[in-house]
Amino acid sequence: MTLPTDPAANLAALIRCPSVTPAEGGALSALETMLKPLGFSVERPVFSEDGTPDVENLYARLSGNGPHLMFAGHTDVVPVGDEAAWTHPPFAADIHNGHMYGRGAVDMKGGIACFIAAAARHIAANGGFKGSVSLLITGDEEGPSINGTVKVLDWAASKGETWDAAIVGEPTNPDRLGDMIKTGRRGSISGVITVNGRQGHVAYPHLADNPIRGLMTLADALLDPILDSGTAEFQSSNLEIISIDVGNPAVNVIPAKATAVFNIRFNDTWTAETLQAEIHNRLDRASRRKKYRAGREEPIAFDLVWRGRVSEVFLTRDEKLVAALSASIRSVTGKTPELSTSGGTSDARFIKDYCPVVEFGLVGKTMHMVDERVALADLETLTDIYSRFLEDWFG
Repeated sequence: MTLPTDPAANLAALIRCPSVTPAEGGALSALETMLKPLGFSVERPVFSEDGTPDVENLYARLSGNGPHLMFAGHTDVVPVGDEAAWTHPPFAADIHNGHMYGRGAVDMKGGIACFIAAAARHIAANGGFKGSVSLLITGDEEGPSINGTVKVLDWAASKGETWDAAIVGEPTNPDRLGDMIKTGRRGSISGVITVNGRQGHVAYPHLADNPIRGLMTLADALLDPILDSGTAEFQSSNLEIISIDVGNPAVNVIPAKATAVFNIRFNDTWTAETLQAEIHNRLDRASRRKKYRAGREEPIAFDLVWRGRVSEVFLTRDEKLVAALSASIRSVTGKTPELSTSGGTSDARFIKDYCPVVEFGLVGKTMHMVDERVALADLETLTDIYSRFLEDWFG
């Protein structure tokens, strides 16, 4: 029996599966083929919710006496964009100049391929683990993240599953393997402001009420002053207005309403509740300003709707997990990784409610790009790091 000890072969099998969100594309079947010969039990729950696509996920477990380690990740990938712009087909896993090309190579089929190779090498050398290992792999990380990790966790916990620690294999390193472990993430919250005005002719503004003027006033209040200057573990909170729309094709009509969408990445100065209260207060105060609305006595009429799922800020302080992974990275690369909370969100935001979690994977320079690729040498190095971590964690 051939075990999946070669991370490059594992990755090639995964890249050749066109698992663009939310399609399974054969990727979970490929994983099942790798994991069953290692003794893992494999389940593939499918979750649904109105207004979202059904998503198939994978939960594999190898049971033993001792601590339970979860490895989490996703096989879904973003669309390839202009396929003609790729120098190698995005689902071919071509190798050129020491790199494997393909959508998902670093984000994050490569991390999964390396962890499976590390687990296979450990089993081949030791016959098993002094504890339990599970893989929680979703097909919904690059999508709405509704029918994926969050539901698999709830499903597994309802069956009695508990975990002592988790690693998410996202591409955390900015330049070289060993640069960075993600030990937390800023929170994320989004909102939509709609300002209601009164439509009219641009030559007779006194008969209309331009909502864009009101929206500019409210936008000023969102952007100034800054929310905070950062904390010991987190960079400063940041609000970005990402869309402004009036839907007005005419040049001689004052529109009836204007909307703005914003997103905030926030640190541990705030909770979702205190941040929402701050935004409401800023908008309420600004609605009475006349900076762009001279002669208007009535306040700006607006609605604020919070959109999507709130991701809370979190920080992992588990010294055993962080120290063991840091030591494994140092022993293989000679580098001491930076412990960082930078970047966007990941499925670690769901896992942190069940156990301590960190993120560590490949170099992310080409993720989501045309010609996404990974160095074959990095696949071996990451497999060595995961192997050393498994030895230390279960040793």
